Amino acid sequence: MVLAVARSLMGVEMLPPVEEPPPVMYLPDPQGPGGFVGLPPAIDPEPLPAWPRWFASANGLVMTRSLPDGTATMLPVAGVGQLSTADAGATWPGGVELRLGRWFGPWQQQAVELVYWGVYDLGSSASLAAAPPVIAAIPQAAGVSVAGLPAATWLDNGSLQQVSRSDIVNDVEINWIHSLGPRPEFPPRRERVTVAWLAGFRFFQLGDTLTAVTTAGNPASGALMLQVATNNNLFGGQVGGRFDWRFADRWRFQAVPKVMIAGNALTNTTTLIGPGGTPALFADGSPVNVHATGGVFAWLGSFDAAVAWDITDHWSLSLGYRLVGVGNIAQADGQWPEVIATPGGLSSISAGSSTLVHGGFAGFESRY
Repeated sequence: MVLAVARSLMGVEMLPPVEEPPPVMYLPDPQGPGGFVGLPPAIDPEPLPAWPRWFASANGLVMTRSLPDGTATMLPVAGVGQLSTADAGATWPGGVELRLGRWFGPWQQQAVELVYWGVYDLGSSASLAAAPPVIAAIPQAAGVSVAGLPAATWLDNGSLQQVSRSDIVNDVEINWIHSLGPRPEFPPRRERVTVAWLAGFRFFQLGDTLTAVTTAGNPASGALMLQVATNNNLFGGQVGGRFDWRFADRWRFQAVPKVMIAGNALTNTTTLIGPGGTPALFADGSPVNVHATGGVFAWLGSFDAAVAWDITDHWSLSLGYRLVGVGNIAQADGQWPEVIATPGGLSSISAGSSTLVHGGFAGFESRY
């Protein structure tokens, strides 16, 4: 105090006392022993989704398929025409699709699904009559008899022939799905486009049955029926994807491409039956009922395009179109015999053709 009074009397300005610096703010090393131990209590982590894990759907199908050029089932008749297997065209019958699956994991990015769909009785018929009876059927059957009469009694100089087709398609799949982002069914979404990959096992069956019924020149003698039933059983692994684009709050466009390399187990059965179900017999006495088998590699590619309306988080309606291309298969048109003489002449199968199965589908999905 005395020093301060002396300095004041001498005209020396007093300076304020120097304050101590604030303590140093120290953040511990996150990797050290006293490091970061978690989020502050006021910040919560992102909650796991509470979406339903199970899903099931049912669709109605209306589908058809492309056909080969066809094989003649009779010689041409002047002024009347000629029938071939192509005259038994493909119609648009109905079918059904069923799907069941479940999502796994805390973020529901993996799923397993089981799919079945089928279309039945795909085909039509055509007929041609000739008067006087001059229809010469293809094939002729030299040496074949029916109830003691030669098969030519019906196959040569017939009065009427009818050709019909009855096809069936069955598809079974089990797939593993991996989603690269959130599930697309639950609006609103930050991501307008979601992508998922799939891999699995697929079985695809295409059964093709052609029947030609030729009535004898004397209708009282009845008719002879030739049937060629060809079956393709494709099985193998497939890969694919699923792409969803949410173009409105609860509306999505969906595309599902798939590709499969398959083994194809082929069968073909050729049968000739007389009036009243009497079997036709070769010259050695064996029935004309020859079953042939074979195997080849085949391929299949499919593409589904659909628009889905997510009515709620638990229900959706969809409408779409499906294309399925199948290659290196056998079709009944290509197995139609030129002549029936011995069992050995009917014991082979010719593959190498292809078909396109396509049509629309509509249905619903439930999530629970």
